[in-house]
Amino acid sequence: MIIVVGDLVTDVLVEHDGPLETGSDTGASIRVGGGGQAANTAAWLAHIGHPVTLVSSVGDDAAGRDRVAELEWAGVRSAVQTCPGTATGSVVVLTSAGERTMITDRGASLLLDPGHVTAVIENAPEGAHVHLSGYPLLHAGSRAAGLAALAAADRRGLPVSVDAASAAPLRSAGASAFLHWVRGTALLLCNADEADVLAPGGTAAVQARALTAHVANAVVKRGAAGAVWGARDGSLVEGRAPAVRMKDPTGAGDAFAAGLLAAWCSGASPQAALDAGAALGARAVSVLGARP
Repeated sequence: MIIVVGDLVTDVLVEHDGPLETGSDTGASIRVGGGGQAANTAAWLAHIGHPVTLVSSVGDDAAGRDRVAELEWAGVRSAVQTCPGTATGSVVVLTSAGERTMITDRGASLLLDPGHVTAVIENAPEGAHVHLSGYPLLHAGSRAAGLAALAAADRRGLPVSVDAASAAPLRSAGASAFLHWVRGTALLLCNADEADVLAPGGTAAVQARALTAHVANAVVKRGAAGAVWGARDGSLVEGRAPAVRMKDPTGAGDAFAAGLLAAWCSGASPQAALDAGAALGARAVSVLGARP
């Protein structure tokens, strides 16, 4: 069982060709559906048949009910709390030619209750793995819940992985603070931009090795260039990404995390885990939207 902790929101995906026409109209394809880094990872885990529980929060509104129903239909076990008087979070994702920009209203995600998170993890089955999206840690309103997840897993002796989430809020929170919060966890996942915040300078391999001063294992994702896995014992493994036609990069990192975690938690080597993550990430970029 993998317990994923973090955001569940509504994604408004805007796929446009060419630059935005500021102050005027820009043609686009617009799709509304479920999103949130943690929820996306949980959806991909369920899609490949790995047991998963999502710990998150939504508003007491139609959007929140729809988001939970989508995940339950997809096979994700729900430990999602409902926060009255608050709207479910929303993200507008602008995507074009391999680039994406996100405009975020985290809504009820900021109200994730530390007690709720703690109770779920304390009652998790033996051998469970906790995967924490970095977003709860990166915002003051939800930070206590993120820290509660780390503390509860530590008390239970459960392994923990953390996704660094996003470079801009990571920079605002501060690299030293974030690395202090996640110190001693089993695995840290970050993309190239996030790695530049946490371990500036050098290649992905150098950054992965530097991050193992804080965590047992670190993976630096490089998109189409693959990923690098560094371990505290000094070993380094490189994974390749399959060559596929990119339709939409949204959710690719979340799918990569799901593939990697499902393999690694099932006893696969770092090399095999990287390959599994790359294969699922390649499937994600081939479809529109962040979910299977």
